[in-house]
Amino acid sequence: MLEGAAVSVRDSLIDVGGGASTLVDALLDRGWVDLTVLDVSAAGLRTAQKRLGSAADRVQWLAADLLAWEPQCRYAAWHDRALLHFFATSKDQDRYRDVLQAATTTGSVAVFGTFALDGPPSCSGLPVTRYSVDDLAAFVGQRWVPLASEQEQHHTPAGNIQPFTWASFRRVA
Repeated sequence: MLEGAAVSVRDSLIDVGGGASTLVDALLDRGWVDLTVLDVSAAGLRTAQKRLGSAADRVQWLAADLLAWEPQCRYAAWHDRALLHFFATSKDQDRYRDVLQAATTTGSVAVFGTFALDGPPSCSGLPVTRYSVDDLAAFVGQRWVPLASEQEQHHTPAGNIQPFTWASFRRVA
């Protein structure tokens, strides 16, 4: 979705909730130079840093609660795989949207991967909000236009299947 939105390896990207995810590995391998990974879990970030070795020095690592975080810059790309759906209250969703707006600008791209409408109602013992593409479009609002979407049947390490909705948007205002 990043390539389809013409996001370049020279653009800045933040992976919110990235923790120990291997997305940062793949982006570094593709030549990305301005990467930030934000996660509430310092342990998750350390796992990724250890896995990357010296390449971890090419990434900015932020151990922070997204809802309490105040962005210090704006990013060309926002990536969220499986964080948004954990914000189940309107207060938390409003704050998430405020942070998204503060961390991006006109022309920025946002990619979301959330539990689909037929996905699980909870994860790790926490309630989640499930989204369709239309729900994600309503969530980001009129400042964002849809670019692409797809459905994924995610296979967990335990062998379960979790339906995901993926969608990308470009900020127009």
